[in-house]
Amino acid sequence: MLALPSVLMHLVAVSLARGLKQAVLADPAEVVVDASALRQFDSSALAVLLECRRLALAAGKAFSVHGEPEHLLRLASLYGVAELIFPTAAASV
Repeated sequence: MLALPSVLMHLVAVSLARGLKQAVLADPAEVVVDASALRQFDSSALAVLLECRRLALAAGKAFSVHGEPEHLLRLASLYGVAELIFPTAAASV
């Protein structure tokens, strides 16, 4: 499981993205992202999640996010990527 930090702004996202491929490949069959710690974030969080999803699917693995804050769902909906990142929750936003 990949746990996101409580603060995920641009500079943190750049740093996190550097190790993302290794983290995704370390998970056996499914990449699960725990977003429950997120408290302060911007659209960079969406970029990290989209890259994580891309890497997971390219490796033939399932991808899901758990514990996402409501504001992250609304932000993903605003940017038009909610269905990619949160397919089951996107319908309710």
